[in-house]
Formats: sequence, structure tokens, C-alpha cells
Amino acid sequence: MSLPFESAYRHGFARVAACTIPVAIADPAANADAVLAAARECDAEAVAVAVFPELCLTGYAIEDLVMQDAVLDAVATAIERLVEASVDLFPVLVVGAPLLHRNRLYNCAVVIHRGELLGVAPKSYLPTYREFYERRWFAPGDDQGDQDIRVGELEAPFGPDLLFEALDVPGLTVHAEVCEDVWVPIPPSSRAALAGATVLLNLSGSPITIARAEDRKDLCQSQSLRCLAAYAYAAAGTGESTNDVSWDGQTLIYEGGNLLAETERFPDGPRRSVADVDLDRLRQDRLRQGTFDDNRRTHEADAAFRTVHFQLDPPSTDVGLRRSLDRFPFVPDDPERLALDCYEAFNIQVSGLVQRMRAIGDPKPVIGLSGGLDSTHALLVVARAMDRMGRPRSDILAYTMPGFATSEHTKSNAIALAESVGASIETIDIRPAATEILEGIGHPFAEGEPVHDVTFENVQAGVRTDFLFRLANHKGGMVIGTSDLSELALGWATYGVGDQMSHYAVNAGVPKTLIQHVIRWVISHGEGVDEAEAAVLQSVLDTEISPELVPAGQDGRMQSTEDRIGPYALHDFALYHVLRFGFRPSKIAYLAAHAWSDPDAGAWPPGFPDEDRYAYDLPTVVKWLQIFLQRYFAFAQFKRSAIPNGPKVSPAGSLSPRGDWRAPSDGNARAWLAELKAALPELVED
Repeated sequence: MSLPFESAYRHGFARVAACTIPVAIADPAANADAVLAAARECDAEAVAVAVFPELCLTGYAIEDLVMQDAVLDAVATAIERLVEASVDLFPVLVVGAPLLHRNRLYNCAVVIHRGELLGVAPKSYLPTYREFYERRWFAPGDDQGDQDIRVGELEAPFGPDLLFEALDVPGLTVHAEVCEDVWVPIPPSSRAALAGATVLLNLSGSPITIARAEDRKDLCQSQSLRCLAAYAYAAAGTGESTNDVSWDGQTLIYEGGNLLAETERFPDGPRRSVADVDLDRLRQDRLRQGTFDDNRRTHEADAAFRTVHFQLDPPSTDVGLRRSLDRFPFVPDDPERLALDCYEAFNIQVSGLVQRMRAIGDPKPVIGLSGGLDSTHALLVVARAMDRMGRPRSDILAYTMPGFATSEHTKSNAIALAESVGASIETIDIRPAATEILEGIGHPFAEGEPVHDVTFENVQAGVRTDFLFRLANHKGGMVIGTSDLSELALGWATYGVGDQMSHYAVNAGVPKTLIQHVIRWVISHGEGVDEAEAAVLQSVLDTEISPELVPAGQDGRMQSTEDRIGPYALHDFALYHVLRFGFRPSKIAYLAAHAWSDPDAGAWPPGFPDEDRYAYDLPTVVKWLQIFLQRYFAFAQFKRSAIPNGPKVSPAGSLSPRGDWRAPSDGNARAWLAELKAALPELVED
């Protein structure tokens, strides 16, 4: 039965918890109580997988007590009790315990679900150095593949070669390793990931010393990134013996190198990190990064795994979404990260342009200035490139070319900006040339009729481009493109001219929602910007986005891009998730609705004015998502297939036909629109 649209489990998420609990030394019965208390809370939170610390049923630091029969008997009894109690609990429980197998004791991860002992994974690598002495008690489990184990009256698969796969949650495949296993050069979880594991668990004891917490985070982050997986880590905390060491109870959940959740350290009670892992994202990453599976081919001979299947039965209710979502996925909320992104974006553009100009004989940059965001930012890039090359900014040939709908505000902004930057600036009125063309083709506007159709718009774009290219020929220059990534995605450019065509497209890798922040960064970081220039840049930032090709209507309102094709905030949201992850439209709608439904929830980018913080409900999201899908998949590719060179900026991808995105120009959007309609039939138009 299909889950409802509101369920996170419908959209490829699985909720994972990394739990730390107070332990009672060598008291499995009391520790089982603590596990069950946390498990019941995880059940109430719809957690699918909950991992607990290493040896949490006995305590890690009990030394020789772990070999006492009374303790080992109590461990078996505690596991039987957990198995019985798990019948009514939703989560897969992964707990740490010492278990006897044949002639040796093993440090184990015990996997339990719905009244069944699914399997037992022994620790492969035993630390016996510094404060660790594990080989005194335990045998390494790396040679125990393809085994079974008895635990009291129960029997289950035993070995480090176990994967636990949910039959009813696609992509949820779990592997457990224990503490030291992730500290070795080739952890067991690496091979497990190559074999298909997506959620990697680490049951850890790990006493705390100065800076060890950072080491753990580095390891978990690196392992999740390298394995294209989620990595959940749970360390021992309160109650462990402090004879010679101390404990901090650190818990972490990473996904593909990103920290999803962590808890405070040194807790005075139980704590857990809880996050919804995006299984679709992990699958897409592995699908795209072909070297991941190539690595499996290399190591396939020594990476045989057994798969244990289970039925999760995810809830059909709205359980919320336990992960942070960026309203602006191209724009980090963290001020330091945003500043670094802006620094890198700007310098990628500048260095790309410097290389191109040097390669073709140092031409003069020719740029058309509209007074809008894109051409403003392109001019800033050109100015810095000239500085880096030791050339005078007066060699920048800037032109403002007012047409039938150019406002005095944007025209004056363009002139003031060029002057403040130090570029040469000229004004060329394109109306006579445009009128002559309209007369030549018999357009009704030439006869005085107020017909402002696509021909009327494109004639102006074409005339501007013709002037720029001929000026470049005449003055030994190269035309600098201004169109951005968002416009390329939507096809919001005139084919062959206008924003689509240039000699080098410096903005082609930067989305609309990021450009304004890069401009703010240029202002705030003094990138050769004086007070006068900063004032002009702020005026540009405050101006509504418009192509200014159609005169103001009777209400005096100028043509607005976002009124016609929708808000760039939502389009960039969709672009990011289509380009980077190939997500289904229904999932994008679900994510966008969560990210945008409440203006007071979550973080906004630094400096975003309170009065401009807006919201979009699900019907609005779906309305504009349909527009995006139609334009992106069925309309705009033929324009993208003929774009000039320009540097890739965002890790989400570029739309160059020579880079990240290659698609047929004669495609269609039917499959994407049909998927969205199947999920939300009442909101999707036929």
C-alpha cells in the first residue's frame, strides 16, 4: 500500500537514532531496562534504526568481569528479553554485548527487530595499545564470516559479513561495526558500503581524551563521504568505570559528509541524535559516481556479504521531517560558509575570465549593462580580472542600451556603476534600430499599435547583441556574457542573442539566488569597492528583477520576471534537487513545502531582511514546480545546447552541454509531470 504524500518514508527518508545511555557496571538486566526505555522513545518518534554504544549491556570498562559466567548468562537473558519486548517496537535495535561463540568471547553488535534476533556482528579489530587491552578478553571477529551463533534459546547469523535490508523501505540497508573498526585503513563498513549498505552504524566505547571528539567526527565524516552513506556513531557515557579514563557519550549522524545531528557531550542522562537519512540522495550519489562501483569490482573477491531481510512497516502518518532544509540550497545559512562560498564563486569567475582573455591576446572586455543583478555582477568580475592582469579598468568597454521599456532608475544605475568601477561607459539608444527592424518585418508596433509580443521583446535583445558583437569587432574586444545558471535552467533568454550569446559567459555557473549574496560579499569585503560604488550596488540589489522589454502597464507597473515565470527562490530550489540529485518532482514538492511553509522556522541566509521573509504553501510550490519542469525538460535545452564557454561554480552542477548536463534538445516533461500528478492529483493541472 502506498504511503500518503505527507509521510517522510514515502519520499526516501529513514529515521535513524544514535543513542547513549547510562550504564550499570556488569548489570545486563539494568542496562536492558535503559535500552528499552530509549527504544520506546525512539518508537514514539518513528525511528527506523537505533544504535547504542559498544558493550552497553555490560558496560565497556568492566575488564575481567566480562569473563564471569554470571555476567555472560545475564547478557544472554537480557538479549532474550530485548527480543521479546521488541515485538511491539518499530525500530531496528542495535546494541552492544559480549557473546560467547565456540571457544572465544566476541565484542558484538546485536541486531534485533520485531521479536527476532536478526544477526550478530562481531568487532573485527581489537585495540591493544595505550589504554586499551581488548585482546585479553576478546577474539577478533574478522575471520568469522558465514557463521551462526546461539544466544540463550535464540540462533542467528554471525559474522562481520552481515547486511540488514528492509524489504519495504527501498534503499535501507544497514551494516554495523564496532568502535576501532572505523579507525583502521580499510574499515569493514567500506566493504559493506560497496556491497550495498547505506546506513553504517558504529557502536563505540571510546573513552574521551583531549581532541579525541574531533578525531571521531573527522572519521565519521570522512567515512560517510567516501562510502556515500549515512554513518551513525554512538559512544559510551555515564556510568562507565572511571578507574583510569573518562567518557563523554558523543553521538553523531553524518550523511555523505554532512553532519545531520549530534548531541551535547558529557551528558547526565540518556541522549540521542535523531535524523532522517535521505536514502534517495545516497542512491543517486552512487549512481552518478561510477568509480564507487568500479571500486567494488576491484575488491569483489574479498567482499562477500550475507543479506538478512526484514519488514519495517513504516508509519502511514505524517511524522514530520527530522533534518535541516535550506530554503536556498545554493546559499548556505552559516555566515562563515556563505562568505567562503562567495569568495570561491567570485574567484572562480575571475580566474576563468583571466585565463580566457590571456589565451586570446588580452582583448578589451565588452559588456552591456542593464542596471540589473546579472550584468552588475559580471562587471564586478571583469573589473577584478583587469586588476589581476595589471590592466587599466578604462579598457572595460561598457554600454547601456536603453530600449522601449528601460527605466531611468536602471539606466542611471548602469551609468553610475560603470563610472564608479572606472570602466569606459557609453549610451546607445537601440530604439531607432529596433523600430527599423519592426517596420521592416511589418510588426504592428511600428504602426503605433501597443503590441508587446515576443517578437517585440526579442528584436530589442537582438539589436543589443548585434551592437555588442560589432563593437567587439570594431574595438578589438570580446563580449562578456551576463546570463546566470537560473536563466539557463528556465530558458529565460533569447536564442542566439541577448543573454544567451557571448564570447565568454562568466555568470553561467552562478544561480540567481547566489548572485545577490556574492555582490553583498564584494561590498562587505572591500573588493576594490568605494562608498559611491557600494551605494550603486545596493541600489541594484534593491531593484525588482525585470527584463525591461515591455513598457509599464496602465497601473504603472513595470514588467516583472517573477510574475511571469515564478519566483527564483522556488525555481532554484527545484533546479538544485533536479541537477544535483535527480529527485522525483513529488519529493521536490515535499521538500520545498517543508522548507518554505513557515517563514519563522529554520535559518535564513545572513543579512536577509526580516520584512522580506516570505512563505510558500504546497499549492503555490506545485504551481511553479510545473512551470519549472515544463521549461527545464521540454523547452530550454535547445538554448543550453548552444551556450558559450563559462566556468562551473556550484558543486550542484552546471548546465553546460560539455559538462554536468547533457540532454536532447527535443525532449519533453511528460514523465516528470505525470509523477507529480500521481502524487498530488488535486493540485496538478492537466
